[in-house]
Amino acid sequence: MRRFNRSYTQRIGALEDSFLGVGLPLGAARLLYEIGIAPASAQALRTRLGLDSGYLSRLLRRLEDEGLVAVVPDPRDRRRRRVDLTAAGRRRWEQLERRSDERARLLVEPLSPRQRERLVAALAEADLLVRAATVQIDQVNPGSPAARKAVGYYFAELNRRFGFDAAGEADKDAVALSPPTGVFLVASSDGEPVACGGVQTIGPGIGELKRMWVHGGWRGAGLGSRLLRRLEAAAAGLGHTIARLDTNEALTEAIAMYQHAGYRRVPRYNDNPWATHFFEKPLDGPAERPDGGA
Repeated sequence: MRRFNRSYTQRIGALEDSFLGVGLPLGAARLLYEIGIAPASAQALRTRLGLDSGYLSRLLRRLEDEGLVAVVPDPRDRRRRRVDLTAAGRRRWEQLERRSDERARLLVEPLSPRQRERLVAALAEADLLVRAATVQIDQVNPGSPAARKAVGYYFAELNRRFGFDAAGEADKDAVALSPPTGVFLVASSDGEPVACGGVQTIGPGIGELKRMWVHGGWRGAGLGSRLLRRLEAAAAGLGHTIARLDTNEALTEAIAMYQHAGYRRVPRYNDNPWATHFFEKPLDGPAERPDGGA
């Protein structure tokens, strides 16, 4: 990994004081690129890029001093600052885009078509796995914007897969998946939810896993299994010795994952009209807090 990082950063020009000759170091150039893709508040940019607030402020100040961005109060929330490109900033952004495309073209030009296909596939796989390894899983309030956004994606997928009607379901979560009898987790990457799941108490020592969802673009990277382990740990942290869940026969990938993780089929245990398969697994070992601590 370190050898690849050294080789790649050298070849894409990341070590140059003026990245791709646009007059900005890599950090400032990347921030300019992100603002050009989607203007946002300073807070949203900090979350998206994972930057320290002080470092982000310094980068924004440099871009402001060069007349490339304008930082103004957000009209929707005057407490926040909105960042957008100026006309000069848009021209610099377009220059950065052209030179980035040219650098990429020069990198792959010596390769045969077959080699280029292999490179594209390998980079896509590496990108997915690195992002999966660094994704952040946090316990959140099930009524929070991040939770509602993730669950909205979950409901949309169920509707697409088997016609699920989500009317009234989100309101139930706000109670059932909240402490002290419940937990809700959201996995985020670059500030966007990419997976979620919760645990609710349905009986003495029994926790039910609910709303488990993984973004389609992240499947195959082990994020589902990682989230499942965190949910089981959360259930154990609530004092449960048994984990249960229900699912629909259309969700074949989820069923395979649960079975691989040691869940066994059990008779129907609830009146969920959408569920066709019911699973259970004993929980043992030391409990882990939902935040990942011991």
